[in-house]
Amino acid sequence: MARPAVAVLERHLTLYKRLWRASVFSSFVLPVLFLASIGLGVGGYVGEVAGVPYVEWIVPGVLASTAFQMAVGECTYSVLGEFKWSRQAHAMYATRVSVPDMIAGWLAYVVLRVEVAVVVFLAVVAAFGALGSAWALVTPLVAALLALSVAAPVTAFSAWIDHDSYFALLFRFVMIPSTLFAGVFFPVEQLPVLVRPLAYVSPLWHGVELCRAATLGVAPPWPVWAHAGCLVVFAVAGVAWARVAFARRLRD
Repeated sequence: MARPAVAVLERHLTLYKRLWRASVFSSFVLPVLFLASIGLGVGGYVGEVAGVPYVEWIVPGVLASTAFQMAVGECTYSVLGEFKWSRQAHAMYATRVSVPDMIAGWLAYVVLRVEVAVVVFLAVVAAFGALGSAWALVTPLVAALLALSVAAPVTAFSAWIDHDSYFALLFRFVMIPSTLFAGVFFPVEQLPVLVRPLAYVSPLWHGVELCRAATLGVAPPWPVWAHAGCLVVFAVAGVAWARVAFARRLRD
């Protein structure tokens, strides 16, 4: 227990080792099938977007949305369950594991899960020649930052609430709209002017634009530091909220 956060990470990896088969399809196979159906199928009708084939244009969007959806999904029922149903969070807290250790170990686990899925996805896409730039090698770093910026506030939200019915609101009013209107399938510029700010405040949009700039070898609409800075703000704010939420729940 010299490094409690590492022990927490090891604990989550040990649990996942028993359950990994259940996530193979959603984490690895589904994004590839989705890319094939939308990128190749719909792409045959769309043609080109911004001067590049639609399949190449949508690859970074699917990659970023995969990281986004995995981070949201991992940080809902799993987090609430450890406080409300199994109370394993309370068991960890009874040892030398502190609240920051619990959060750090959990977020490291989520980022690692996302990174494995992203690397596999990139390898499959590269095999089909759908990457337009060597800068695509930096997309796992972008996906890690995106996952952290999403996982931290969702983890805090899950620790704060007391009933899983709130997750329906999270999925319906946050995850699904972000996936549909954050530039994954079409340029945000096609949205009405009044609606575009809603896309800009989504961490997914910043992740999509950074990944698209890397895979296509073009400059993003905002400076790289601005996109990355927004993701860092989400992550820092989420961690701060998570520390308050965890401390509050562990007093139960």
